[in-house]
Amino acid sequence: MKTFGLIIIGDEILSGKREDKHFPKVRSLLAERGLRLSWVRYLGDDRDYCTTVFRETFASKDVVFSCGGIGATPDDHTRQAAAAALGLPLILHPEAARLITERCVALAKKSHGSADMSTPENLQRLKMGEFPQGSQIIPNPYNQIPGFNLQDHWFFPGFPQMAWPMVQAVLDTHYADEFNRIAWAEKSFLVYEMPESRITPLMEEIQNRFADIKVFSLPSVGEDPKSRHIELGVKGPQENVQAAYTLLLEGTLALNGSNGSLIQELSP
Repeated sequence: MKTFGLIIIGDEILSGKREDKHFPKVRSLLAERGLRLSWVRYLGDDRDYCTTVFRETFASKDVVFSCGGIGATPDDHTRQAAAAALGLPLILHPEAARLITERCVALAKKSHGSADMSTPENLQRLKMGEFPQGSQIIPNPYNQIPGFNLQDHWFFPGFPQMAWPMVQAVLDTHYADEFNRIAWAEKSFLVYEMPESRITPLMEEIQNRFADIKVFSLPSVGEDPKSRHIELGVKGPQENVQAAYTLLLEGTLALNGSNGSLIQELSP
């Protein structure tokens, strides 16, 4: 299966001026299609650092969704960084130029600006259509200003109302053959007043036995109404989850002296 990653770009996210909403939404869009988000990275408006990260992700062969920084103001660096990462020039994409021109004409009819594409304002707008050579455009149903695609990397605006329909369209158009290829499941239980160090060897044993299963531990120090506890569980392909879960539950009961009152199974 393909690996999906998400990059979110903008100083405003790192400073807390704006709250990121892309991570939960993209994770949800993937989950609805039986896919999983494997990683997420937050980047500031630093062209050199963005270039370094894109160089890594292009080499990884992951499917990467990038949100933010594709405008044409001095703090937008995504288009330039993507081009630099691959050693490509930025060129005005003809279809992007057409769409941006249509947008300017539509705005001019509403007395917002000019339809003359030679004005400084419209020439600046056309820069939003300058993408790394060889890019394909991603249609933007919100305002026609497109994103771009290159080598399984998909670059979207930072605005959620623009980005999210574009992400959904990319998934449904280009990755439908990846949908629901594996049925994922997760099962867990709470164990009270037991140190992680006692359970870790059991977790390692199960992890080694089931290569496609992840065994997890989420400890709590008792800050909620419950006393100190650990949520123990397994997740992975559905066909192996139950067997791994049974071993984890039975093994934990054995470590706990078979005191079932200290175990609380959780609903799936």
